[in-house]
Amino acid sequence: MTNNDILIRLRYALDIKDIDMVDIFELGGMDVTKEDVQKMLTKIKDEEEPDDDVIVVSNQELEQFLNGLITFKRGKQEPKPGQPERPPLSNEPPNNLLLKKVKIALKLTSEDIIQILDEVGVRITKGEVGALLRKKGHKNYQECGDKYARNFLKGLAVRYRG
Repeated sequence: MTNNDILIRLRYALDIKDIDMVDIFELGGMDVTKEDVQKMLTKIKDEEEPDDDVIVVSNQELEQFLNGLITFKRGKQEPKPGQPERPPLSNEPPNNLLLKKVKIALKLTSEDIIQILDEVGVRITKGEVGALLRKKGHKNYQECGDKYARNFLKGLAVRYRG
């Protein structure tokens, strides 16, 4: 699943308007226009040679969007003394970032993630969810596959769109 697919599915699941997408990117520290957002929300047909009317979303841009989504949903948090204005960008796989950042943005618990996946027929234990949410390098860290990410976004759509 590409980063563009993640953006498309997340936008649909949470029913985010184009103008709100622009605001979310700005909150994440990235200036984009409504036209740029529409180009990002275009499905990539050929990953080797994307069309000129498609903007391929990098891992860094996806993470900035997800950071902006947290701020958009929960409000701006004042940094503590000695803490940077924006958190440094990680090098984690996009699917793990998606789970972590959406969990924070929507104030979900591990049980909520289990229920969301259960609603679309995917069984997962609390330990497996914990492994997906761990920091890369932790001994119990597990990379989130496309199956879990795709079904998580599908479950969000079921939960938030009905």
